[in-house]
Amino acid sequence: MRHLAIKEIEKRLYENINVEAGLLEELQLDNRKGVQRLLEKYKRELNRKKELETMHEEMWTYEKQIWAKGYTTIAGLDEVGRGPLAGPVVAAAVVLPRTFKLLGLTDSKKLSKEKRELFFQYIKKHALAYSIQMVDAATIDQVNIYQATKIAMTRAVEALDLKTDFLLLDAINLPLAIKQQSLIKGDQKSITIAASSVLAKVTRDRYMEELAIKYPEYGFSNHVGYGTKEHLEAIKRNGITSEHRRSFRPVSEAVIHT
Repeated sequence: MRHLAIKEIEKRLYENINVEAGLLEELQLDNRKGVQRLLEKYKRELNRKKELETMHEEMWTYEKQIWAKGYTTIAGLDEVGRGPLAGPVVAAAVVLPRTFKLLGLTDSKKLSKEKRELFFQYIKKHALAYSIQMVDAATIDQVNIYQATKIAMTRAVEALDLKTDFLLLDAINLPLAIKQQSLIKGDQKSITIAASSVLAKVTRDRYMEELAIKYPEYGFSNHVGYGTKEHLEAIKRNGITSEHRRSFRPVSEAVIHT
């Protein structure tokens, strides 16, 4: 192995992450610094992959328990956008096949934008069914954000192409005649809830990016509607739009003073 160039060794290591033990033993004896750096990098990535495999398996725990009870079609649900001062609340429902695998999938807020976009496409392609629903600011003002969230989630379930017999939700229950389980921080515990979190997050972020083009003076692409200093100052300068939630205090105060 010592006669091989470092580039060739790198190629052999990364053609297959699970390389034979003999190769690793040979590399361990190679005293070239470049080879040792490659080997350490490989070991770190291998350990990281093992951690992701373990996390992925653990995130199937609730689904497996539910299947063991005889339920067959589980929909995971999550929402994005309860806290912002502007824009809709978005909910997604996802039904995944039992063979679904996407290492690194977790709460969408913990993922980079680039990874969310990649996961978004992968989930849509491999899900058995999915639905994404929005409830706008005007409706949020009429019924309150909690009820608006329930409306979005209920619509998401009802719009699925598959009939579900069990719902996994992130810290909420729905007025539906379907067996359901609510999990605190469910998007970190359930693979189906995590998948729905990604669909909801990417959809809402894209919506807010479109608003940023329509209303460039508000900086929606930066804060996606949350009450940042930039956003509050923009409201003071420019007033509010039809996308702002008038029932939310900073917005309602701006309305009073205009």
